[in-house]
Amino acid sequence: MKERCVRILDLGVTRFCAVILVVMLSLANAQAGTITTIASTIPGNGDLNPYGVALVPYTIGSLVGGNLLVSNFNNSQNLQGTGTTIMQISPSGTATLFAQIDPNSLPGPCPGGVGLTTALVVLQSGWVIVGSLPTTDGTAATAQAGCLLVLDNNGQVVDTFYGSMINGPWDMVAVDRGTSASLFVANVLNGTVAAGGHVVNQGTVVRVDLTIPYSSTPFLQQMTVIGSGFSERSDSAALVVGPTGLALKGHNLYIADSVNNSIAVITNAVTRNTSAGTGLTLSRAGALNDPLGLAISAKGNILSVNGGNGYLVETKTNGQQISKVLLDNQGNPPGIGALFGIAEVKGQGTYFVDDNENALNLYH
Repeated sequence: MKERCVRILDLGVTRFCAVILVVMLSLANAQAGTITTIASTIPGNGDLNPYGVALVPYTIGSLVGGNLLVSNFNNSQNLQGTGTTIMQISPSGTATLFAQIDPNSLPGPCPGGVGLTTALVVLQSGWVIVGSLPTTDGTAATAQAGCLLVLDNNGQVVDTFYGSMINGPWDMVAVDRGTSASLFVANVLNGTVAAGGHVVNQGTVVRVDLTIPYSSTPFLQQMTVIGSGFSERSDSAALVVGPTGLALKGHNLYIADSVNNSIAVITNAVTRNTSAGTGLTLSRAGALNDPLGLAISAKGNILSVNGGNGYLVETKTNGQQISKVLLDNQGNPPGIGALFGIAEVKGQGTYFVDDNENALNLYH
């Protein structure tokens, strides 16, 4: 393993952002941290572009508690929306293949096939759910709706969740109650392909409520649109830019509004039966530049990794951005397109994937 040291920079600036809430932005100095490369995320078939990161809560089947799962979005030819593998990686760096999904042998519909996204969760009961936004040639012009794939604890696909509300599942977070769960899914293909690169305001967040019987496949109860009208567009480099990272704190759902360089919040997300639209804008601009993956820190703040500048940004729930740290300095501009999924693990730090390195890293 290799290590690199980075230091959070002090911007010393203040600016204002207001959409219902007006918040003051002031990024302060923070202590140096260390970035450790845990393991390569490239499996034997050569899949590239790691997207989703999820912590395994318990040991069951092939899943080992405390390990991380990582989904790959690209195949070995680096075509977006064609990756089919999920890697399992231990904190010490041991990497094994958890699943390689055959798009021709699925147990149910998944319009377009398989291209595994950042939408990845592992439930307490050992079920793994991952989003698919597939393409045939790596371009947005061929992107199709996809589905949510349900895998057992040995990496076998046992079911698919699909339909008009699941349209390009891009990221996901879950409330896991053991015998039931609610998945919150960001969708980025509502009108996006037809718009041909122009921004359309049709991105959604859908709550998918599940019953989880003992020793039986999760059962889909209902799907509810709780957020709508998010900006989205196709992109030659990123395939799609739209609502991405999701993080829950209590009943509040935080959403990375990537197109508008902001973080939104939807209140009462766990119980609401109607759409909150785009919710409230919590924080905008400053160090936020194409925010993608989100997580809640040990202090209860919102962590976001940004695809436009390579920074991990910490934002309080009142909207104040309090720190940033450069996680990737490759490219021009530095860090562009490198960061997607993150997972905060108590006592360890922030795990994140780096697409420039095809690696799982830890900031601590």
